[in-house]
Amino acid sequence: MNITDFSLKLNGFPIKEAQEKLREIQNIDSHNIESYVINAKKDIVHYHLKNNSFYSSFCKGGFSTWGELPILTKKDLQVPLQSRLSNGFSNTNTYTNKTSGSTGNPFSFAKDKFSHALTWAIIRNRFNWHGLYGKKQARFYGIPNDALARLKERLKDFFSNRYRFNVFDLSDIAFENWLDKFNKNHFVYLNGYTTVIVAFANYLNSKNLILKDICPSLKACVVTSEMCAEEDKTAMSKAFGIPIINEYGASELDLIAFQNTKNQWIINTESLFIEIIDVNDKPLPYGEIGRIIITSLYNKAHPFIRYDLGDIGTLTKIDSKTIILEKLEGRKEDLIHLPSGKTAPGLTFYYITKSVIKDSSAIKEIKVIQTAKDTFEIQYSANQQLSLMEQKTIKDALYEYLEPNLNISFHKFEQLERSKSGKLKQFTSLIKS
Repeated sequence: MNITDFSLKLNGFPIKEAQEKLREIQNIDSHNIESYVINAKKDIVHYHLKNNSFYSSFCKGGFSTWGELPILTKKDLQVPLQSRLSNGFSNTNTYTNKTSGSTGNPFSFAKDKFSHALTWAIIRNRFNWHGLYGKKQARFYGIPNDALARLKERLKDFFSNRYRFNVFDLSDIAFENWLDKFNKNHFVYLNGYTTVIVAFANYLNSKNLILKDICPSLKACVVTSEMCAEEDKTAMSKAFGIPIINEYGASELDLIAFQNTKNQWIINTESLFIEIIDVNDKPLPYGEIGRIIITSLYNKAHPFIRYDLGDIGTLTKIDSKTIILEKLEGRKEDLIHLPSGKTAPGLTFYYITKSVIKDSSAIKEIKVIQTAKDTFEIQYSANQQLSLMEQKTIKDALYEYLEPNLNISFHKFEQLERSKSGKLKQFTSLIKS
């Protein structure tokens, strides 16, 4: 048994049962797949209407057709987690975590243990398309600043056969240290935030280096969480000398789409139901671009039904069992350039947001605009003005993650300005790199 699977089993996650369920779903005949989806949607909605007072209240009692179900947004979920859990579930018998806050609306969530095990069964299935699951991973994700949370992540990395790089420092010195680590380890693949890995690729290209020459065991690079433009993919392919694989997921949901060996971005139809809707919440046909709305078909602990993830995309149906994500808009972050010469990814603010904004916080939405190398404007919508202590907490987090002596101002708005697509971009840089 893979060490990750063993760890999940040890912690009470029914990984074997989840793998069996995944095989059962994948073996459904193409003529019966539509009935499976209809019944799975109906079952999860009725379950939450019956067992979840938060969702029952949100739906105002019930529905006649699927399209009558309200769209669930991240703002709707910014209430204490305990009030959103279904009957029989608590923090002790579920998997709980907090979203990254990449759209400015972080919140805590829960998944029942079977649902979380099914997520891992799907991850295993997809990564094994490329022979990667359980292999030595070079991991490019953030890490919490809290000592206990950091230790927990380090232990998870150890048991998951991966090494985590510091993504909050993208300086040349940091990249040299990364290269040394690749030279001394038999990594099989890279996995992490697009902007971070692209920055590393650009550095390698500037030095005319190919990562696979330095670390011959490398087989692939999996980028996730942010958009990957074609020019980024080209830069990474040149720098690494290995295939680049696109992953699209959300921690509160599941792995949403994963690129296969034919470079098709395959939608997860086993545990999710995905719709594309317009600005009036009306469903759009395949091929048209709109808001990505997702229903988690197996999470009984917490409702994610017709959930607006905040992204824009286009789907194409290949056959009754295969849907492709043709286009994804959103999640592409700018880089932060600081007076010291240090460069950090815009996703740094995800972690600051996670550490500062709690379920009970007065802040509902937040975005940061960099107007000069040492100047940041923090815009937020809230029920009341931030206190001086709350402002200090945010400033201290910025100084810790970035560097001291930055000019930080706070501006309260009733509602934050959004893009035409309705997406709230959390970090924007107005300076030239």
